[in-house]
Amino acid sequence: MIQTEDEQKSDPGSNNIVALQEVVTFLEKGAFADADATLDELDSSTRLLVLSRLPAHLRRLLIESVDLEDAAEYLQDIPEVQALRLLEGIEPAKAADILEELPKDEQADFVGELSEQLQASILSEMPAEDAAEVRELIDYDDEEAGGIMVVRYVAVDESETVSGVINQLQQNAGEYSDFEVQYVYVVGSDPQTKGKLNGVLRLRDLLLSPGKTRIADLMIRNPLSVSVHAPLKDLHNFFDEYAFVGVPVVDSGSKLVGVLRRADVEEAMGEQYAEDYLKSQGIVNEELRTMPLLLRSRRRLAWLTINIVLNMIAASVIAFYQDTLTQVIAIAVFLPIISDMSGCCGNQAVAVSMRELSLGLVKSNELMRVWFKEIAVGLINGFALGLLIALVAMVWKGNPWLGIVVGLAMMINSVIAVSLGGTLPLVMRLLKLDPALASGPILTTVTDMCGFFLVLSCATLVLDKLV
Repeated sequence: MIQTEDEQKSDPGSNNIVALQEVVTFLEKGAFADADATLDELDSSTRLLVLSRLPAHLRRLLIESVDLEDAAEYLQDIPEVQALRLLEGIEPAKAADILEELPKDEQADFVGELSEQLQASILSEMPAEDAAEVRELIDYDDEEAGGIMVVRYVAVDESETVSGVINQLQQNAGEYSDFEVQYVYVVGSDPQTKGKLNGVLRLRDLLLSPGKTRIADLMIRNPLSVSVHAPLKDLHNFFDEYAFVGVPVVDSGSKLVGVLRRADVEEAMGEQYAEDYLKSQGIVNEELRTMPLLLRSRRRLAWLTINIVLNMIAASVIAFYQDTLTQVIAIAVFLPIISDMSGCCGNQAVAVSMRELSLGLVKSNELMRVWFKEIAVGLINGFALGLLIALVAMVWKGNPWLGIVVGLAMMINSVIAVSLGGTLPLVMRLLKLDPALASGPILTTVTDMCGFFLVLSCATLVLDKLV
């Protein structure tokens, strides 16, 4: 059934399917120009969806067949995990040609995620000077200024004049058109200070000043800058304190090496939070549903297998107290409630510790401070939750002892949960492990085990009053 134009507009999902089918048909026929033209007409979100859902062999065929500029654009459009698989599947020379169309910092982002052997193969196909720049950028960590900065900026010698700089900008307009030029950075001109950041020049001051004015007289001296090795949390704090669009990045000798943009720091923080969340849910490696089925299954099973073993340990507590559970079956209703609520309390504490660690507001050796802070919250919230669940139990069964058992277990387990949730990320950081893993099987298993034990052991102690 053919949809009318109005029906297609009201059903964007249908448009996506039609666009995908068109591109697939063109690629299978070898009509690469038509496929490229179809993709070019799509809005960015639809193009992303179509590119990401193309069969892997057709996506590779598209990248290899269109011109280099379009290939580089498509490489930027698709998720990174798919882009990396593409680069792994094409000839190093072709990969190098495509990457050459991207800014150096983005080239380094892609090449840095590949195997060392493939890195060497691709870089060997690049011009020596470009390859050297990419290698230098690869050496920086993804969560430090050097791994986030852009290396496309306008820098001029302090010995220049206003008219000289304006002429330079005009003569290189084609190169600078892709730059996000907010400021002109001023560097030393003599052999001792060459390349050293000496000042910043606002475009407004440049354009409105007499042509013979020396840049050294016009620039803002001693501008704020950040170290190329400054960690992400420090960069986030910097932009919280200063309302800058960007800031120059310098090396240990105060030489200008790049520019750090606020938007890129915010994006990096968002990616870190998203990655931490996925890890907390057992998705340790990036996953897309377009990836091979067995690969996705294997990655998830590696985590789920650990989880099921730990949950069997928690379930063994129930088996140990099965006689108590048989005699007071009402307790079974409250076991999952206490387990789930305690897990929620623990995950809240994990989230706060993760946030403070990322911002540098707490150190990994401040275990006692964090623990005492969490105990205070745990006691208050545990008392409130315990009182609520106790009242429900008493009203339901008319037995105050049942209310005391489940209420007390709820309160104590809440304190245990927040204590673990608050301190586990710090402990894992001390052990050089990823703190995001703290809210996974370890926290869940321990809070479940403690919750089951507290309810069933307390019930066993007052069993004669519950039966």
